[in-house]
Amino acid sequence: MTALRLGSLFDGIGVFPLAAVRCGIEPIWASEIEKAPISITKRHFPDMAHLGDVTKLDGRDLPPVHIITFGSPCQNYAEEIVMYLENFIFPAY
Repeated sequence: MTALRLGSLFDGIGVFPLAAVRCGIEPIWASEIEKAPISITKRHFPDMAHLGDVTKLDGRDLPPVHIITFGSPCQNYAEEIVMYLENFIFPAY
């Protein structure tokens, strides 16, 4: 059986990838723009691709995953984030 694969948007310090690994899920890529959190995540997940700014991503170019997570300290923007993802990152879905 193929392991589930994870992509993490607004990744921060990689909490979703950490939880995923503990559940047998393989983290494939992450998107984050802050240097300090990226350095932490790279140390823990050196094989995970770091894709940078989410506003510059095109879902058609991303390696396929089964699970997409996202975190944001701006919880009041969650609805706008989902709308952005639906309209610009993954318009075919």
